[in-house]
Amino acid sequence: MTTQQPVPERLQVSPFLVLYLIMSMQIGIGVLGYQRIIAKAAGYDAWISVLGAGLSIHVIIWMIYKICGTVDGDIVAANAYVFGKKIGNIVSVLFVVYLLVFALAVLRTYIEVIQVWMFPELSIFWYSFCFLLLSVYIVFGGFRTVTGVAFFCIVLPSYLLLTFAFALKFAEFRNLLPIFDHSLKEMATGAFNMSLTYIGFEIPIFFYPFIKDPQKSHKWAHFGVFLTTMIYTILAIITFAYFSEEQLAKSIWATLEMWKIVSMPFVERFEYIGIANWNLIILPNVCIALWSSSIILKRGFKLKQRKGVIILAIICLIAINFFDTRAKINFLNDWTGRIGFTVTYLYIPFLFIATKIAKKVKNKNES
Repeated sequence: MTTQQPVPERLQVSPFLVLYLIMSMQIGIGVLGYQRIIAKAAGYDAWISVLGAGLSIHVIIWMIYKICGTVDGDIVAANAYVFGKKIGNIVSVLFVVYLLVFALAVLRTYIEVIQVWMFPELSIFWYSFCFLLLSVYIVFGGFRTVTGVAFFCIVLPSYLLLTFAFALKFAEFRNLLPIFDHSLKEMATGAFNMSLTYIGFEIPIFFYPFIKDPQKSHKWAHFGVFLTTMIYTILAIITFAYFSEEQLAKSIWATLEMWKIVSMPFVERFEYIGIANWNLIILPNVCIALWSSSIILKRGFKLKQRKGVIILAIICLIAINFFDTRAKINFLNDWTGRIGFTVTYLYIPFLFIATKIAKKVKNKNES
């Protein structure tokens, strides 16, 4: 069995902070426009798809904690436990690619939102450079710093949830009727289309050794997923009540369009404040992805984490400039969702079964 060196307690975080880490990864750029994508397949029954997809995540979270508990480590230890060290490290590199693509998709889509809604001439390179520089600086502070950023980037912008109450005045909840008007296949497709929006919940498999008494964090991981599911479900219901199906089909960023009606004495265009605040929300997305991918390189290939973070950030900075059209950004987001679905719903269950088999084989050989 491949054992992992224990992480010093001064570098670990409290179990309850896993709630904020998971929520900060799940709530990202997808929330700005997921409603149109899921409604394409399941119509206004898509809120059931959101709820169903959220419930299925709890099974994957349970599997992740069983995997990490069995190998007493993270994804690198799990891959080495099942495949052996050399092949396991090669498999782990694929997770580095996945995390890098995730960070790239989040950052590029956010820049597109800024370009469309606020500053059409915004430089992709210079904005990415400044954002990645800040992200690298945060990751250099260590996992506790990354966790602190995740905590504040969930708590500080949380007031934005209250602003959706303005849409209730114009909501027509009869839009949702009749319920269960679509087939199970259509609702399953709607749940699959939530992939890009929901991915990020698998993150404990990368930082498991950095949690104090990691098994105590299991309930907090489930609670984080539950809260995210409720936010996405309620927001989907409000959106479907606010827009007709014909209107929603033409709304790329339905969440932003609902902010257009927010009226306050001291601000006229609230969507500008919302977009600016979203910078805080996507910051932990990129920081956690960079930290996780660099820790894989450190654990698997003995590459110093600081060097790894810089290399990954430079790759991200170069790659982001190639996605310069709406079609290319859509392509990036589609493939990020598909890769995320493959990792979470196919590879993790496979790894769960494989670790169970490997454990039985090792125990038999030892006896």
